[in-house]
Amino acid sequence: MKRKVVLFIAMSLDGYIARKNGSIDWLDTHVVDPVEDFSYENFYSTIDTVIMGRTTYDQVINELSPGFYPYEDIQSYVLTSRPAQPKKHVKFINEEISELILHLKMEAGKDIWIVGGHSIIKPLLQHNLIDEFRITIIPTLLGNGIPLFDSFQDEIKLHQVNCYVQNQLTYLHFIRK
Repeated sequence: MKRKVVLFIAMSLDGYIARKNGSIDWLDTHVVDPVEDFSYENFYSTIDTVIMGRTTYDQVINELSPGFYPYEDIQSYVLTSRPAQPKKHVKFINEEISELILHLKMEAGKDIWIVGGHSIIKPLLQHNLIDEFRITIIPTLLGNGIPLFDSFQDEIKLHQVNCYVQNQLTYLHFIRK
């Protein structure tokens, strides 16, 4: 079975993945009495590789999960031009995301998760390399910020697989036609 490239990400209702300064402090929705939701765990069981930019990596280790790297059980690729010490299961690389994706899709394994951010997503859209879009809409209007989708060349046709609301979050799932 061929590996899929999956964008699994949250955005504000007006389409932003971060504030202008890169902050993601708005992601917590403070739901009172949340219903148990296993959508993340179910998704995570389908992947064995995560790809993210350096800014996203820094947010994960400094803001979202300080003291614990949440993807230590799978292979991580962090695209960066800044030097960094390799860590177990984390490769810091400076190469074109499209080339990395094409290489990884040829290898055996589970699906590949595009964690973020914008500089990773945009070239993948331009080369039509995202197979699935799993977008969680946070009920917040930011007014401005870093958009999930920026302009790109050709339209991409999608097929909606699912849509549901849980704990005030709207989950959208699309596959590329």
